[in-house]
Amino acid sequence: MNIWDPKRIRAEFPIFQHHPDLIYLDNAATTQKPRSVLDAERDFYERNYANVHRGIYPLAARATQLYEASRQKVAEFINAPKIEDIVFTRGSTEGINLIAQSFLGPTLQAGDDILVSGLEHHSNLLPWQAICQSRGAHLHIIPFFEDGTLDLQYLDKNLGSKTKLLALSHISNSLGTVNPVAEILTMAKAKGVPVVLDAAQSIATHSIDVQAWDLDFLVFSAHKMYGPSGIGVLYGKSEHLKKMPPYQLGGEMIRDVTYEKSLYAAPPKRFEAGTPNAAGAIGLAAAIDFLQKLDRKAIFEQQKILLNYATQALMDIPGLEIYGQAPEKSGIISFALEGIHPHDSATLLGEKEICIRAGQHCTQPVMDFYDIPGTLRVSFAMYNHEAEIDELIQGIAFAKQKLGAI
Repeated sequence: MNIWDPKRIRAEFPIFQHHPDLIYLDNAATTQKPRSVLDAERDFYERNYANVHRGIYPLAARATQLYEASRQKVAEFINAPKIEDIVFTRGSTEGINLIAQSFLGPTLQAGDDILVSGLEHHSNLLPWQAICQSRGAHLHIIPFFEDGTLDLQYLDKNLGSKTKLLALSHISNSLGTVNPVAEILTMAKAKGVPVVLDAAQSIATHSIDVQAWDLDFLVFSAHKMYGPSGIGVLYGKSEHLKKMPPYQLGGEMIRDVTYEKSLYAAPPKRFEAGTPNAAGAIGLAAAIDFLQKLDRKAIFEQQKILLNYATQALMDIPGLEIYGQAPEKSGIISFALEGIHPHDSATLLGEKEICIRAGQHCTQPVMDFYDIPGTLRVSFAMYNHEAEIDELIQGIAFAKQKLGAI
């Protein structure tokens, strides 16, 4: 499959057949789904559906086998040492909350420190903020510069014996900054600080090897890598997962139950209470298969071509300002139009079937840093091409004229 042939790639995504004029540039929020992912979920429900890890009849056994095969595929995808290191969650958000409650919850004390990048999505800020407030611990925010790059000197200075965790994203969802993860991990490991990496924005384009990076925790969501919504992954080192208490209690996460006490199952089942999203896990496995037929590095390079093309075109528009110009960026651009609220222009663009994001992108502190109410955001995927950017530029001109900004 040739990723530089947009028509061929787009043919893999049924939504573009239903909406042939659709220009979808909101991929940082969620990606569209290829036919193979949709077919995998449909086939499971039509041919192989039963509750997993429950029944002993052949249909249930087959459903369980497919579910656990999906876990194996995820483990291989990120080079996890063991299949038991993979916990299925509802997405990155649940994975981060699980780490906050089960990894930090039992040990965090007053006076301890947690370091969090200032670029984070609210889902990688609020859980740490809340647990610090509840325990009297200190939350330290790693500041960033005007161009969207992190202040690594601050990070190095504040990593210490009281630092119980460092949390950051691989790629900023609002500014597109690609953080120097390898360098940051080296700094943290030198101080013995565990690291949580949010790979929601990078998992589709970057090959992540949890062993090579010696990651403590990794989270990502299927829906941002061409997979289904409602399913995600938490990878954790075995040494951590074995010590962590359950995050939720219920069926299938137990070893023995009496009225007096209960013993819990070993990871990962310990963290997967209740009936799981088996169809979602199977859809995630199909998304991995889809991506592995492609060259993800080449996909990222193509997105950089689109990023450069769009950045230059946008900079030529009077009264438009781009926020976040880090030297290393992904296919994400946040910008604002002078005198126009982001929601107004996004609404007019939407009428032309140009789908872009408007608002704070769940990064209100980032918007506060720039003293703006929000931005417009375009974000690219493998099915986008230069002609769509040309349509976007024309749409912005239309919006400016309509809203009296010309």
